[in-house]
Amino acid sequence: MKLDSKIPAGPLEQKWARHIAENRLVAPNNKRKYHIVVVGTGLAGASAAATLSELGYRVTAICFHDTARRAHSIAAQGGINAAKNYQNDGDSVWRLFYDTVKGGDFRAREANVHRLAQVSSGIIDQCVGQGVPFAREYGGLLANRSFGGAQVSRTFYARGQTGQQLLLGAYSALSKQVGAGAITMLPNTEMLDLVVVDGQAKGIVARNLNTGKLERIAADAVVLATGGYGNVFNLSTYARNSNATAIWRAHRRGAGFANPCFTQIHPTCIPVSGDYQSKLTLMSESLRNDGRCWVPKREGDKRRPQEIPEAERDYYLERMYPAFGNLAPRDIASRAAKRVCDEKRGVGESGLGVYLDFSDAINRLGLETIKERYGNLFDIYHEITDEDAYGTPMRIFPAVHYTMGGLWVDYNLMSTIPGLFVLGEANFSDHGANRLGASALMQGLADGYFVIPNTICGYLATQKPGSCPSADGEEFQAAEADVTARIERLLGVRGKRTITDFHKALGRLLWENCGMARKRANLEKAIREIPGLREEFWQDVNVPGEAGNLNQSLERAGRVADFLELAELMCRDALAREESCGCHFREEYEEAGECKRNDQDFAHAAVWEWQGEDKAPVRHTEPLAYEFVKMATRSYK
Repeated sequence: MKLDSKIPAGPLEQKWARHIAENRLVAPNNKRKYHIVVVGTGLAGASAAATLSELGYRVTAICFHDTARRAHSIAAQGGINAAKNYQNDGDSVWRLFYDTVKGGDFRAREANVHRLAQVSSGIIDQCVGQGVPFAREYGGLLANRSFGGAQVSRTFYARGQTGQQLLLGAYSALSKQVGAGAITMLPNTEMLDLVVVDGQAKGIVARNLNTGKLERIAADAVVLATGGYGNVFNLSTYARNSNATAIWRAHRRGAGFANPCFTQIHPTCIPVSGDYQSKLTLMSESLRNDGRCWVPKREGDKRRPQEIPEAERDYYLERMYPAFGNLAPRDIASRAAKRVCDEKRGVGESGLGVYLDFSDAINRLGLETIKERYGNLFDIYHEITDEDAYGTPMRIFPAVHYTMGGLWVDYNLMSTIPGLFVLGEANFSDHGANRLGASALMQGLADGYFVIPNTICGYLATQKPGSCPSADGEEFQAAEADVTARIERLLGVRGKRTITDFHKALGRLLWENCGMARKRANLEKAIREIPGLREEFWQDVNVPGEAGNLNQSLERAGRVADFLELAELMCRDALAREESCGCHFREEYEEAGECKRNDQDFAHAAVWEWQGEDKAPVRHTEPLAYEFVKMATRSYK
């Protein structure tokens, strides 16, 4: 497997402009001769499909929902970063770039991150032009607030529903092109395999989720924008249908998978309340602007929060990280919460919780100001817990929230399979070992609106116009046969255990051994046990129904089968990375509870190559060379 990052030469701030100027182009009259299939219609996919279509390419968009408006992108509540320096507090493209590299614990590719910071301002202008209702100051300027890992206010927001509003903007751009007949939209359709012809991605095999019919779709290039794989843990903040199938099937066809163990744990989630839960709910990081995290100082103190005097409270983030306080980065804030709960000072019946208290902010700013800033988030909390967070502190605890790992891509966002491009959370490129808050929306829209339109042309220019293969070709027939065989195998088991039972068992195994903290013995244990669980799945899972109609059990079984393979790779990756960095915290490598990186041996992206079922994957590396910043020990104290 060859890993050529294709990073342009020259000064960091000139790389992107130089790359655009030197990249090969497709003439306007030829663009309509190229067909691009975009899989996923969240922020990255919808923006990419709309923009590529507006440029003149023929686009087919694949959405496994009934509408693109249901994408998990709507769940990003708190905001989107951009280096506009509206607050005049010292922000800049360089500072956003550095905060992102530092926040990722120096495990991201320098050039990609700087490009992200450069195009960030254009995202805000684009979205304002679409009518996204960002919050504004009294004088009319767009408002900003702070997020973790930064000492400036650069986060643009629309109350606590920023992701939804941004998605509606991208959806409007997508719908305009669908209405014009420039995009073929296929809703309720799921990609189940990638078709590779002569070593290049030339289409997909998809299943209509309503009818069960399989469809071969040929294309000149394939764009995957299918989000992250955090549901491998079963309980997470992801939408329940979020999955890894598209990128995992591409991995099995030869696409390198980078840093799969880099899984972000978000510190501000509603704690687990019972085994009946199907997912967890995020309370936006924006709440930590005004909420203060604390636990009782005394072990086992179960008094109501109002009964615990100020002197007996431990505002642990403010104590541990005085420079950043409650806005410490997510990985650090999550481990701090775990630490105080391990000391038996956690709150709630389970002891797995900390308080997020707004009483100081309400006294300082007034109740109406807090309602205006966060009202819908407080409403969500009330609906789930039946508690009034204006009068009683919220209870929160870390949970799986985002995956920084994903398919490896070069500077053009192309994977190790030529013609296969990967955008947003589905790739590995921008966030290193820990994503800063409000950067997911930034990356998704940057990739879709500004990056892929300027890079995919370089590949398409190497393909003869009109050379798209036939969907009746032998490679397409073989891929469809593989999909059919897998479906028949799932339906043919007719075992006794439910799909949910296996997913829960995998989630517990992964969380306990490859969750917030990892160590060699636990990772080795998981690597031994996951293959056994996978074998049990294929021998005893019960998938009711048939293939030729609506069958949500079949959908979920296929996704869990992929999770059972991906989980093992995650543990192998975590075991091989003998250091602590960002969200990857190996207990053997720490200093005073903080990450101890090993830059000499692990300043690289780990890229895994599929070798076949029941065969160990091969680990490759892409060195991460920092020319313009100096790697340093992260400190937020």
